Amino acid sequence: MSKEPRTVSGMRPTGPLHLGHYFGVLKNWVDLQNSEEAYFFVADWHALTSDYADPSRIRHNIAEMVKDWVGAGLAPEKCVIFRQSAVKEHSELSLLLSMVTPVSWLERNPTYKEQQQQISNKDLGNAGFLCYPVLMAADILMYRPHGVPVGEDQLPHMELTREIARRFNYFYGDLFPEPRAMLTPAAKCPGLDGRKMSKSYSNGIFLSDDLASIQEKVRGMFTDKARLRKSDPGNPDICNLFPYHVLLSSPEEQAEIRQGCASAQLGCVDCKKIFLKNLEAFLTPLQERRAALDARPGAVEEILAAGNEKARAFAAGTMALVREKMGL
Repeated sequence: MSKEPRTVSGMRPTGPLHLGHYFGVLKNWVDLQNSEEAYFFVADWHALTSDYADPSRIRHNIAEMVKDWVGAGLAPEKCVIFRQSAVKEHSELSLLLSMVTPVSWLERNPTYKEQQQQISNKDLGNAGFLCYPVLMAADILMYRPHGVPVGEDQLPHMELTREIARRFNYFYGDLFPEPRAMLTPAAKCPGLDGRKMSKSYSNGIFLSDDLASIQEKVRGMFTDKARLRKSDPGNPDICNLFPYHVLLSSPEEQAEIRQGCASAQLGCVDCKKIFLKNLEAFLTPLQERRAALDARPGAVEEILAAGNEKARAFAAGTMALVREKMGL
C-alpha cells in the first residue's frame, strides 16, 4: 500500500455490530481506506481487560466482527485488517511505554473512573484494565499515524497517547508523531426503546439481523411518545424514529415525512414502512458481502492472516527503531 498519510483504529470483539457502529465508526473507516494507508485491528487483548473471567465468546466474536467489517465495505486489498494479539510487537511496545508512563496519568483517566463506577457486574481492579490506555497508545504509535478516527468518548485516551509519545520522544529522541484525533461526526442512532443503542441493552438493529427479525423489531419501536393516535400531530424532532430517516431516507422523503407527521396526515405505521424500505435497500448489499464470506470456509482466517503479516512487517520496523532509541 502506498497511500499517504497513515491512519489506524481498532474495535473490541464484544458482540454483534449494530447500525450505531456503522454510522458512528465503520462508514468513516470505509471512506478512509480509499484515501489513506489504513490499519484496522481486532482488539482482542483489549476485550480481555474486562472479559478476562469468561473469554469463551471472544474467538467467535472476532470472526463475526470481521464479517461485519467486510460487509460494511472494508476491503482487504485497500486496507490492513489484522488481529492485535497476532502482532506480538504490540505487547513489547506496551511494556516499554509503561516504563515512561506515570501511574498518576492512568488513575486520572476519566474513562477508568467512570467504568469502575458504572460496571458493577465485573471486577475491574486488574492491572490490565488500569493499563488499558498504555496498550492503546502502543496500538496507535506502532504505526506512527498522523491521525486516529475516534468518537468524542475516546478523546481522553487520545490525549494520553499524545502525552506518552511526547514523553518517549523527550527521553529518547524524536520517533513518534503525536497523532491527532480525527473526530467521527456523531450519528444519532437511538435504540428501539429510546435509550442509547447498545449491545448490553438488547435494543439494537444489528448488521447481521435477518429482515424478518428487523421487521418485528421496527414494528415495536418507540416513536413520538406524545402522539397517541394517528390524528394527533407529531413532532419529528422528538421522535425516536426520525433520526434514522435523516441517515437513510432521501432529503425529499424527509421533507414529506416531516410535513405529513406534523399535519397528522402520515401515521407512525406508514412512517415505519418507509424506514423499513430504505433500511432493506441499505442492508441488502452489506449482508450479501457478509454471506459471500460465510460461503467460503476459512475466508476470515485468510483475511486476518494476510493482514497480520503486513502489520507484523511494519511493527518490526518500528520496534527496531524503538530498541535502538532505548539502547536495547
